[in-house]
Amino acid sequence: MFNCWIWMFILLCGSSIADEKSIRDADIFPSSPEIERGSTLKLFCVLGKHYTPQRNASHIIWKLNHELIAQENYNIVNETVSSVIIHNFTYNKAHVKCFIKYLGKEQLLVHTEVKSGFPPDTPGNISCIYYFNVELTCNWTSGRETNLTTTYTLYRKIKNTQGLILPDPELSSCRSKTESCSFRHPNIPFSNSFCFQVKAQNVLGEAISECVPIAMESIEKFEPPEILSVKKIAGIKQLLTVTWKIPEDIIPAQYLNCQVRYRNLYSNSSEIDNVAVTSEEKVVSLNLTGLWDSTEYSVAVRCIGVESKFWSEWCREKTASTEDKAPSGKVDLWRIIESSHPTGNRPVHLMWKLLGNIPHPGRILGYKIQYFPENNAALQMTKITTNKKIVLPLKEEAYIISVTAYNSAGNSPAAVLRIPSTDEKPPEIIETVRTVTTNEEMIVEWIASEPEVTEYVVEWYEELETDPFSKSWQYISNSTKWKANKKIFKPFVCYNMSVYPLYGNKVAAPYSIQTYVQEKDETVNSDVLHHRLKSLQANTQYTVYIMASNRAGGTSGEQKTFKTLKFNKEDIILIAIPVGLSMFFLLGLWITCILKKHTFKKVCWPDIPNPAESVAVEWPLDASMNNSFLKGVTYEDKTLGLEDLNVLEHCFPEEDQEGLLLMNCENHVSECTDTNATAVQNISEHKITLLNGEKKIQYNEEHEVAKCLSPSMPYVITGEDFRSQMHSALIPAKKIQPIEMLEDDLRETQQILVKNEESDNEEVLKLEDFSEKTLFNPYLRNSVKTREFLISENLPEHSKNEPKKQPTVLPAFQQNAVGQSYVTLDMVGLATAH
Repeated sequence: MFNCWIWMFILLCGSSIADEKSIRDADIFPSSPEIERGSTLKLFCVLGKHYTPQRNASHIIWKLNHELIAQENYNIVNETVSSVIIHNFTYNKAHVKCFIKYLGKEQLLVHTEVKSGFPPDTPGNISCIYYFNVELTCNWTSGRETNLTTTYTLYRKIKNTQGLILPDPELSSCRSKTESCSFRHPNIPFSNSFCFQVKAQNVLGEAISECVPIAMESIEKFEPPEILSVKKIAGIKQLLTVTWKIPEDIIPAQYLNCQVRYRNLYSNSSEIDNVAVTSEEKVVSLNLTGLWDSTEYSVAVRCIGVESKFWSEWCREKTASTEDKAPSGKVDLWRIIESSHPTGNRPVHLMWKLLGNIPHPGRILGYKIQYFPENNAALQMTKITTNKKIVLPLKEEAYIISVTAYNSAGNSPAAVLRIPSTDEKPPEIIETVRTVTTNEEMIVEWIASEPEVTEYVVEWYEELETDPFSKSWQYISNSTKWKANKKIFKPFVCYNMSVYPLYGNKVAAPYSIQTYVQEKDETVNSDVLHHRLKSLQANTQYTVYIMASNRAGGTSGEQKTFKTLKFNKEDIILIAIPVGLSMFFLLGLWITCILKKHTFKKVCWPDIPNPAESVAVEWPLDASMNNSFLKGVTYEDKTLGLEDLNVLEHCFPEEDQEGLLLMNCENHVSECTDTNATAVQNISEHKITLLNGEKKIQYNEEHEVAKCLSPSMPYVITGEDFRSQMHSALIPAKKIQPIEMLEDDLRETQQILVKNEESDNEEVLKLEDFSEKTLFNPYLRNSVKTREFLISENLPEHSKNEPKKQPTVLPAFQQNAVGQSYVTLDMVGLATAH
């Protein structure tokens, strides 16, 4: 009640201050309250300035979770504060929400989570464990669940000789929110006068237990001991010696008890021996006697103080084997005889198993097989194996076979079988065999004509089984009935059962039948002449027969054997549909690729123009394959070597580098001019200028070409439109003629060009009107539309005087083609060198 008045005072007097300093539009008090279950809850909701003066506390409504709280529980404290009272609050946890309702709309202002619970009960059942020089841990029970945050404090106090309880001066307490708390080393001095007390506390109250005295010796638990060795003693049977080390961190000057647990790994049985240890002993040994020969044992040890109630944990196990002893029992031996091969050999499959004798027959290292013809023991042969089966290639005569198991101590008694010769006819002693199946067992019974026969072998295997080693067998003595657990047989599977009589060392003829441990019989009315078998396994062979019966008995019909299909109709449909859809998809994709191959080729593998296949020029057959322009060209019957003719490589720059290209080309021309300057000085030129559409020709009187066609001589392109000029100015040429022309020759050339255009239907370059004014070429700086070619003196005379029949033209322009060559076609001048 006092707290409630304080809240009222704060809200009435300081609500305006809260409004000014609050960063929210509303607030709720108290926030996240924890109250006692079933008590009354009172909350306050405060509006911020954002809502005033249009809305006030009268517009506030309250909800508990999603339910509206009744108006009679509201109280208007002032214009900005509203309170609500909830009686008998029984929720473990609930949300109380403050809304403002204005003009028919509800808006959530703020909410808080309310928990209800109980004050703590008095802690009880205090118990502690002392891990020597590590920690002291105590546990307790807290009683009823409080449903509220509860803190526990563990007090360690000292009880003096007068019985007074005093706080521990070194460390009096530890805190925890669970039912456990620990004192850590080194704050755990050893004392037998400690008592322990626990206090539980939450918002609703606190409770404290009595101080429980606990002696440190009684709660000590130390680390497990360490096994140093487990070993046998040579020459002593059925014994192992165990040696272990006592832990060092234990309360000094106390006696211990230790337990040694040894487990037989063959039978999985275990036993425990107790050993008393004095405080002075650090290493302890114990002899384990009465063990099985040739058997492995696993050994573990644990210890406890004589005054303590806590054992240490078991130490890690160690394994050892007792002294070997020769196996004491015979192996259980059987054979399967195959028919003789044309070579005269007949395979005999021997298989054996160890009898489940107790004690264990001993560790087996291998098996020794000895066999010899019955009439000639001197021909004995021996085989060694670690398996429990072997195939012997015997002749057609009778053989004696023996199998023994061996280890380091010796051999077991021999198990002997006689293999009859191929011409022997064994006697038929069994008259009949029948099987009976109960809920738990399969029973095989037979009748023998020779009562003196007392030993039999029962053999069984699945009808469809072909592996001889998969057959099972069992020896039966002094009985004509054999019982087996029904679980060793598969239901609905046909088994071949055979009974072999044994007399002396011989085996008589078997009697065999077929049987099922479990089979299905479907019963139908007498007027039904067909029936559908259901729930059959796929790819499985079945045998079926029909039995007609009445009150007097029944008669079975002929057995029919059939095999179910590997796949049923549903499986075939499930397989066929995806396969068919996949085939249709691939077929459609193939057709689409055929119909759209040109589109795919254009997108994925676009054609790259090949200069050698250009229709604008015919390349010489001996054109260079390393991207140089021409190695040599032919004219008439001779070859003009152009090895000295180089072209500009990488002359196809991207974007704005074309200008740089042409500048480099011009520099090459300048270099060529400088190199041949001396040769040109003595040239006497005779220039003929043809106006009004005629061409300007330069030639020399000696008809010699200067050696300017050197490796540095470039061919460049000029003109207003780079690409259009290349396309419109190139003329295909088959031969390169001498570069010498007269005026008439020029007219003749023009006529040839017109004829080529008409005959080949190819686009050719039209000759420009040279009567027009020579214009500035934007692609070559400081250039004019005149290019002069010098005729070398080394050319043959008939080449100098021979008229040019067809101009030499470069292939069409291809962007980014390495090694592409170009020539300007605006105006060509021929110069002769003297």
